[in-house]
Amino acid sequence: MEAAVRELSRETYRELAPSATRPLVIDFWGPQCMPCLALAPTFHELAERFADGLEFCRVEAPKNRMLCVDTRVMTLPTFLCVKDGMELDRLTGDVSPDELTRWVSERYEQEMGGDSGSG
Repeated sequence: MEAAVRELSRETYRELAPSATRPLVIDFWGPQCMPCLALAPTFHELAERFADGLEFCRVEAPKNRMLCVDTRVMTLPTFLCVKDGMELDRLTGDVSPDELTRWVSERYEQEMGGDSGSG
């Protein structure tokens, strides 16, 4: 199953976040951010793996500076987990693929009630 990663703007974030019944995992990234680009394949793999419980989105930070201000994103990469318009968790800074995988897995387990998502 291939899961789409939705691109968000400030407007689409404002539409989607308050009504999200599944947690949104949002990747704030930039085209000049080498760690962001290095994590992109992992993020897309996680979107496929955990599509049944989480919705994956990306925000190109330089094109959406006001959304970064609204969400207090000061560093790239930053990953937010948002549900019902509320931030549940955040991962930011020097993140390895393993750390991102672990963080997303934990968000999935919280949402699914302990299911590991493997399989």
